[in-house]
Amino acid sequence: MARRHHQIKVNELSRMLVYLLGHRPAEFGVVPSREGFVPVKELLKALHEEPGWCYVRQSHINEVLLGNDRHLFETEGSRIRTLERRWDIHLEEAFLENLPGILLTPVRRRAHPVVLEKGLIPAPGKLLVFTADQSMAKRIGRRQDPDPVLIQVEAEKARREGVLFYAFDTLYLSREVPARYIAGPPVRKAVLKAAAEKEARRIEETRLADAFSAGAFPLDPARDPAPHRKQKGKKPKGWKESARKMRRKRK
Repeated sequence: MARRHHQIKVNELSRMLVYLLGHRPAEFGVVPSREGFVPVKELLKALHEEPGWCYVRQSHINEVLLGNDRHLFETEGSRIRTLERRWDIHLEEAFLENLPGILLTPVRRRAHPVVLEKGLIPAPGKLLVFTADQSMAKRIGRRQDPDPVLIQVEAEKARREGVLFYAFDTLYLSREVPARYIAGPPVRKAVLKAAAEKEARRIEETRLADAFSAGAFPLDPARDPAPHRKQKGKKPKGWKESARKMRRKRK
């Protein structure tokens, strides 16, 4: 009975993985590579957000990959995909229709000031992910930060002025969004103060390091502020004989 129950759990997980990876990844806030691969670590985070699936670990996925449904999946290093997929990411076809006025994308709190200054730039090999749904934006963001900042982007204005967006089911993708299209939110004063203090400490540490760095200037004995000090080092030859002569004269 226990073995049968365990096999049922394995089969259920297999069906869930097929649906998430092969049918509706965007429903879970997941954007695979164009080849369909998703990092297992990211897959587990998405699964744990679903009721009844928080128990799943790497070992459970391994059971699926070794079981009867192993022919449905393929792995590459720490990534996994389904061999049959019912979705596609068309990066050759920009989104030409009207976009929502405002789209959201989550960022880490510590990245918030940088984003407002320099715009949104994805990590190498990644795309920016946007959604009009606040709850989905928070869900995606909490995978990286327990309290992410939801950046508001003037998406339709950006699209009209040349920024490319791509549709991926209910999500929107982009390669870069300049800072001028970011509508908010503003950085909290506490965050700005902490960033300013950190920068001030960095500048002071650099100044002190430069001031006391060894080898910054050559040592010149002629500039010794105490020239009368006793010179150390090897004494000249014959000093013992001279000392003896002085003692004899005193006698």
